[in-house]
Amino acid sequence: MFFRRYNSILSSNNGINIYRGCSHGCIYCDSRSKCYNMDHDFEDIEVKENCYNILDMELSRKRYPVMVGTGAMTDPYIPLEKSLMYTRKCLEVILKHNCGLAIQTKSDLILRDIDLIEKINNNSKAIVQMTLTTADDELCRIIEPNVCVTSKRVEVLKEFNKRGIKTIVWLTPFLPFINDTRENLLKLLDYCCEAKVYGIIFFGMGLTLREGNREYFYQKLDESFKGLKEKYINRFHNKYEVFDNSSIELINLFYSECKKRNIKCNNNELFSYMREYPNIYEQLSLF
Repeated sequence: MFFRRYNSILSSNNGINIYRGCSHGCIYCDSRSKCYNMDHDFEDIEVKENCYNILDMELSRKRYPVMVGTGAMTDPYIPLEKSLMYTRKCLEVILKHNCGLAIQTKSDLILRDIDLIEKINNNSKAIVQMTLTTADDELCRIIEPNVCVTSKRVEVLKEFNKRGIKTIVWLTPFLPFINDTRENLLKLLDYCCEAKVYGIIFFGMGLTLREGNREYFYQKLDESFKGLKEKYINRFHNKYEVFDNSSIELINLFYSECKKRNIKCNNNELFSYMREYPNIYEQLSLF
């Protein structure tokens, strides 16, 4: 871990990343890719030490409140957050400026801040996003080793639903020959129904592999799935998008099941919903 000061933290789309790097150890993580120009080891976390002060300053310059997103590149609830509490401090700033929140994580540590997230939701709008990849907790411990298992994440989703906070599940990635099965897909959809999620973001059956994360992924395949790396190399070569054409049936199953279960699954609509600040505040701003 090391600290670095920044002059700006808010992106043009009002997104923030409080940390750079991650210690969850997910074997498929795209954020390891070299294209993101990280100048340190991925597990050596860069902490943006003045993030909440900079966020306070940048939100104060906004003419109107906005939806602030976090978790796209680095999970805001990595283990360091338990002691540093930088994410919590940023949530306090978001609440102070009457802004909304769209936060994405795999960690049950988010429950620590449920009080603040509930206040943000009561004041404007909060959306909690949770990634689910496999319904098998034992498999989850292999492909996402340093974060809570799927069954625990489902309990987190249920808790936020009890508080009236909408949740969105990222059902991704489906790793060829590992978790891209009909049984897994249907069980994950059962979980989403149990948790009464608002919607599901879905990118099909596959994953992306680029320089940096491809090497790490193959290393982990060698450790836990003997012989599978060679199968990937023979089937997909060095493709960026690793999708198996034989999975069309599972993709169709996903959409038909979401329609039957009345689950929103249009990615564009869900992303738009997460960016949309509540209309009541837009109307009040006219007066």
